[in-house]
Amino acid sequence: MHPASDEICNHFFTEPTFVPLATPPSRLDNGERLLASDIRTLRKARGLKLAEIALKLGRSVGWVSQVERGLSMPSIGDLGALAALFDVPVSLFFSHDVPEECERGVIVRGARRRLLGTSETGLVEELLSPDLSGSFEMLRSVFAPGAELKVEATRQTEEAGYVVSGTFEIEIAGVWHRLGPGDSFRFEAKPFRWRNPGNEPAVVIWVVSPPVY
Repeated sequence: MHPASDEICNHFFTEPTFVPLATPPSRLDNGERLLASDIRTLRKARGLKLAEIALKLGRSVGWVSQVERGLSMPSIGDLGALAALFDVPVSLFFSHDVPEECERGVIVRGARRRLLGTSETGLVEELLSPDLSGSFEMLRSVFAPGAELKVEATRQTEEAGYVVSGTFEIEIAGVWHRLGPGDSFRFEAKPFRWRNPGNEPAVVIWVVSPPVY
């Protein structure tokens, strides 16, 4: 049997309301544990309290706590609301499936990466980390030709990147740096922007600590 995310996704679509889990926490499906862990990590990374999440979602604090502990399963509508609240694609909450149970939380196969973003935004990212429960996350970021982050972003994280291919420019604390294949960067809690001035996609392996995405 292969009970991970296929069962979870089917459960989302057939049960559109909040459903308490009858399974004790120690026996929960590993995919359900990872979903709960991802939601808790995203909330903490944004400095939000349980009460704030509950208020924004129109839910009780108890319900949010149960979701984060894997005791209650959110509906597909709840996941959409959480994604909007955390400013992440709802696809982040799916695709916890693994070909072998021994690989869960350890290995990510190339064909099973969680896709974040769309080509329309100029940035498509794939989550290389198995989940968001660790001290950092690793992403494969593909920047389309001409794509750019026009408004500076600042987050309370330490970040590093390695340019695999293409031309990639990043502004860190007001200073622009032009990078090519083999170049890398690192910064911590500093304003940054990026752009791809080239005619081909720029591929960057990006590491963020703690996870925010």
